[in-house]
Amino acid sequence: MLQSTFRLVLTLLFFSFFSQLSAQDRLPFDQGRKYFLADVNVTGKISFNQATVVTFAGLQKGQEITVPGEQISNAIKKLGKLGLFSDIDFYVDKIEQDSIWLELNINELPKLNEVKITGVKKSKVEGLIKDTGLTKGKVVNENLVTTTRNYIENKYRKDGFYNTKVNINTVAADSTGGSTVNMVVAIDKGKKIKVRSIEFEGNEKFTDGKLRGAMKNTKRKSFFRVWKASKFIPEKYKEDLTKIVDKYKEKGYRDARVVYDSVKFDSKRKDINIDIKLEEGRKYYFGDIKFLGNTVYSNQQLQSLLGVKKGDVYNGVLLEKRIADKTNPDSEDITNLYQNNGYLFSSINAVEVRTANDTIDFEIRIIEGPVAYFNKISVIGNDKTHDEVIYRELRTKPGQKYSKEEIVRSVREIGALGFFDPETIRPELKNVDPSAGTVDVEWNLTEKGSSQIELQGGYGGGGFIGTLGLSFNNFSMRNIFKKDAYKPLPMGDGQKVSLRLQGSSYFQTYSASFSEPWFGGRKPVQFSASVSHSKQFLYSYGTGSANVDRSKSFNITSLSVGIAKRLSVPDDSFVLSHSVSFQYYDLNNYNTGLFTFGNGSSRNLAYTIGLSRNNKGVNPIFPTYGSEFSVTAKLTPPYSMFNKIDYAHLGDLPDYKTTNDTGSGYFGTDGVWVAPGDYITSTGVKANSVDEAAVDQSKVDQKKFNWLEYYKIKFKADWYTKIYGKLVLRTLGEFGFLGAYNSNRGLVPFERFFLGGDGLANFALDGREVIQLRGYPNQSLSNTDGGTIYNKFSLELRYPVTMAASASIFVLTFAEAGASYDNFQEYNPFALKRSAGFGLRVFMPAFGLLGIDFGHGFDPLPGQTVKNGWETHFIIGQQF
Repeated sequence: MLQSTFRLVLTLLFFSFFSQLSAQDRLPFDQGRKYFLADVNVTGKISFNQATVVTFAGLQKGQEITVPGEQISNAIKKLGKLGLFSDIDFYVDKIEQDSIWLELNINELPKLNEVKITGVKKSKVEGLIKDTGLTKGKVVNENLVTTTRNYIENKYRKDGFYNTKVNINTVAADSTGGSTVNMVVAIDKGKKIKVRSIEFEGNEKFTDGKLRGAMKNTKRKSFFRVWKASKFIPEKYKEDLTKIVDKYKEKGYRDARVVYDSVKFDSKRKDINIDIKLEEGRKYYFGDIKFLGNTVYSNQQLQSLLGVKKGDVYNGVLLEKRIADKTNPDSEDITNLYQNNGYLFSSINAVEVRTANDTIDFEIRIIEGPVAYFNKISVIGNDKTHDEVIYRELRTKPGQKYSKEEIVRSVREIGALGFFDPETIRPELKNVDPSAGTVDVEWNLTEKGSSQIELQGGYGGGGFIGTLGLSFNNFSMRNIFKKDAYKPLPMGDGQKVSLRLQGSSYFQTYSASFSEPWFGGRKPVQFSASVSHSKQFLYSYGTGSANVDRSKSFNITSLSVGIAKRLSVPDDSFVLSHSVSFQYYDLNNYNTGLFTFGNGSSRNLAYTIGLSRNNKGVNPIFPTYGSEFSVTAKLTPPYSMFNKIDYAHLGDLPDYKTTNDTGSGYFGTDGVWVAPGDYITSTGVKANSVDEAAVDQSKVDQKKFNWLEYYKIKFKADWYTKIYGKLVLRTLGEFGFLGAYNSNRGLVPFERFFLGGDGLANFALDGREVIQLRGYPNQSLSNTDGGTIYNKFSLELRYPVTMAASASIFVLTFAEAGASYDNFQEYNPFALKRSAGFGLRVFMPAFGLLGIDFGHGFDPLPGQTVKNGWETHFIIGQQF
């Protein structure tokens, strides 16, 4: 038996192994010797136990290893990949016959204790720590330091701080040998580098201004620049050079190129001057265009999509987009034609085959490939939402023919749920197998908070009003009795439960609602139900809550139930909805100008049918494309058609004449005694007959409106269009009309339209619809009874500041116009109240939408002669 009396680092074994062994036991340098691993002794600075480290290395006692050999090399690689250790060395302790004892000397990398970031505002520190993942307990290694430095430098360079420098140091946080460290990140942003000038040479076909306009991300500094700040970002600048060439290609100049460009930094002015020299070349035209390889679609079908014919001015950018528009996933191009019909493996390329003078002939070469089918569909990242809630929204089903269109639609549907960050929804194609014709799709999602709380207080109508609202937007009713589901509430089934309380000394309301988007669980049929009750006490607006009369009240109880079904024709973006609602209005000595009677009750039983189509973009908070259209009709039964009441002559009946209801007698102005219950005239004297008595209009109206009879039609169209970079234009038009079946019965005093202000209904009692028109006081553009007709038009430019999951912020400017009318004789769609202004929106998952608008009304209020001027509107919980 030979004893090893030395310790050798295994790396040296590869050069001189067993130099101290007898000659008959030595192995040649390029060979290894096999041993059984007797034990591994772990030494060094580590917090893990010995067995764990050996397991990490992939070694086991008794296994056969070759020294030197792959097992030791692999063990070092495995430990290195963990990113937990440094200085990984193996030594030979001893060798006995065919057994070997090894020592693994290893040092554990320190863990992060705390981070200090200097050189930026305190408000930015938390975001940087989150973005870089510098959390307590994270292993600090060279890779972490490098990636942190690179991320921060690139982040600020993208904002125009081209000379950003980041210095990172670590110091021991304790006296235990440096097992934890504190990290100090010193950021020197430097000054923001702006572009002073952009000059061109060699351009004859386009002016300097046109070419600067083609550079979407590199702009000269200017006092008047609003939407795009001047800053120099090298990557974006290179993209803009390509856009300049594309500008020429769009107009036929195929050979246009940038000969050279220079970017010079002015150390005195701290800005940049850019010079670009161009070679334009000649103008070209399209020649013959042939399609090769197409068997599924005819030349005529492909030509109609290509939209380019012989003799047209050459446009290389258009040609690329008609073949495959990478900027628009919904584009009607040739690639999408194939991709949307199963041809995942298809390839379409435009090839120049001949150039004669100024004419270029093309071949559109198509490799169709086999039809592909979806195989395995999986979802990851849904920590709260149950799988079936996501799978039922997906248009990608196993065994279904592959379709890019269905993937894009699925992204939109998942985003519309509101449970996931729409900016991070990523479908990944995996295991793409052309031979089998299958592809897997893995959906990567990031949950975000969807429940909301509304807590607000303010003064309205002379008193304080407080509101508490809770909205659980991903509720699970089936788990409500399962104790372990409360985390803190049963969630994950996509149901919505809302509770709201609002009140003051003179007003109270309570409401609750529930909705299930897949009633029955098999089809996209939404069921919804709601209940509410409110009570208003009569009070003086002048003295407010100090003069509340609780003996005079107005109560409303409401119930509703509805069903909405997603249609398949014309397409599945259409939804047909039905609902039945009932409101009971009870007035007790509530004599105000709001209603024509102060005692009595009204009942509102109505059926509402609506047809809508919604294909707005992925992010419901900030749609960038798509539209939403809706038309609804709310109808009550036509009671007057079968109740045989002559509403035109109700005032002629004794029951609807005015009587002495004071409870005591009195002498009229004519000296005649008027007893309780006697009929009286309009002057209060005793009537000689029933016919002579005055009509009690409140009694007539109580009869007319005991059961409300009306129909209401509404139309709304809402478009979203991306017009420049991230700038989005919202175009909105809406119209509403309230009508009566029986002209003698008249229009109801409920369900009317009130135009003006922020659009928040607050504590509206009479079923009114409050229509937003900023720049004017709330509900100020309709008469006191409300309008029976309205129309409104709005243009809104929106620009996102941030679309993070924690808070989405965008700014906006708007111009809008609208009006309300009492009847069609007054209706004039061009005589509108106009306004314009700007605002801000902040959406936080826990609180919903918050915002502020500053609107300027260009026209006077009804009855006034001076334009209204500026108004400030606070937006809470409004639609996006």
